Amino acid sequence: MSTAQTSPDLAAITHRQQATWSSGNFAMVASRIVLPSELLADAADLRAGWHVLDVACGTGNAAIAAARAGAHAVGIDYVPQLLEGARTRAHAEGLDVEFRVGDAQSLPVGDNSFDAVLSVFGSMFAPDHQRTVNEIVRVTRPGGTVGLVSWTPDGFIGEMFRVISAHVPPPAGVTSPLRWGTRSHLGDLFGDSIRTIESVERFCTFRFASAEAFVAFFRRWYGPTLKAFEALEPAGRDQLAAELADLARSWDRYQGCESAIALPSAYLQTVITLR
Repeated sequence: MSTAQTSPDLAAITHRQQATWSSGNFAMVASRIVLPSELLADAADLRAGWHVLDVACGTGNAAIAAARAGAHAVGIDYVPQLLEGARTRAHAEGLDVEFRVGDAQSLPVGDNSFDAVLSVFGSMFAPDHQRTVNEIVRVTRPGGTVGLVSWTPDGFIGEMFRVISAHVPPPAGVTSPLRWGTRSHLGDLFGDSIRTIESVERFCTFRFASAEAFVAFFRRWYGPTLKAFEALEPAGRDQLAAELADLARSWDRYQGCESAIALPSAYLQTVITLR
């Protein structure tokens, strides 16, 4: 009997993820997580005139934050419709931001092209963590800055992913994206390329009229949640919806004192200076 284990097909997983993020409408979620990009741009101390790349940019939150700081910003994502939304947003603000189609694991830019590279809840979802980090380091100039924002494993979003994974398991053999929300994992990934690293835990608060409204929002607009519900039979969908609503009530900052709910969701903000 063979005991050899096959490695996950990362190319196939990436293709499925691309379809997942193309479903729903991530722009609806991205509009609720603008603040972490603004805080990261400030923490990274972006200089006017710098060339800044936003990896897995979605609708361009970090790229637009960089452009507001006077940087020459480029955003890359593998979902073309999200880039169209990003272009519309940048145009509305009169910002000159370039958006390109591309994968975080194979960035379509040259070596040492950017003074700073940012990624806000983006690169963490690429299945090949090391390859993604190698690409980030490759395109950043020596002495440049890398700024990352990732959900933590023990925060609300981490718990939400665990509830979903209990119903729809993730691909076997793929490292959890939530590892990006730990200083130790980032230290291992970036290794000797780090000159300095500073991480701080912050919170992004999601607000809804009720726990059920939270479930309905993520079920309709957030691709990973939408696809999870689609993969289940009706009874499984009802069970998942009930468990997510219970999770939201347990994390609600108001604890039933208000009709609305507030969900403080922990994320790790990390700024790295490369050698």
